Amino acid sequence: MNMDFNMYMNDVVSQARSEMKESGYTELTTPEEVDQHLSKEGTALVMVNSVCGCAGGIARPAAKHALNYDKLPDQLLTVFAGQDKEATEHVREKAPEYLPSSPSFALFKDGKIVDMIERHEIEGHETMSVITNLQAWFEEHGKEI
Repeated sequence: MNMDFNMYMNDVVSQARSEMKESGYTELTTPEEVDQHLSKEGTALVMVNSVCGCAGGIARPAAKHALNYDKLPDQLLTVFAGQDKEATEHVREKAPEYLPSSPSFALFKDGKIVDMIERHEIEGHETMSVITNLQAWFEEHGKEI
């Protein structure tokens, strides 16, 4: 049974990763990749992905559908909590005023945290409310596409 569970979890993780990549997000798996991307000028949206139900049912769909907007951040990035632990922790270190939370979204500008949508603002909420929050960030901090 344990082997079946591990195979199932690998499938869930693979699917969750694929959803983000197919939506246009760049996956960061190491602290070095986090530094490389967050040291660039401009805005970066980081989605902290996870295997929980609210990630699959709300956060990942919101991450995808929020991109149907006329302004976007310079970079769309993702780390995977519980999978790419060092990369995820490194993103969290760059937002020390926020508690670790997954799924979540963090908006960075010129490498500094601007705002965060934490799990408690995702779990139990409608996907559209998360999309609205993301697009408000895009409106304020994004660039015309």
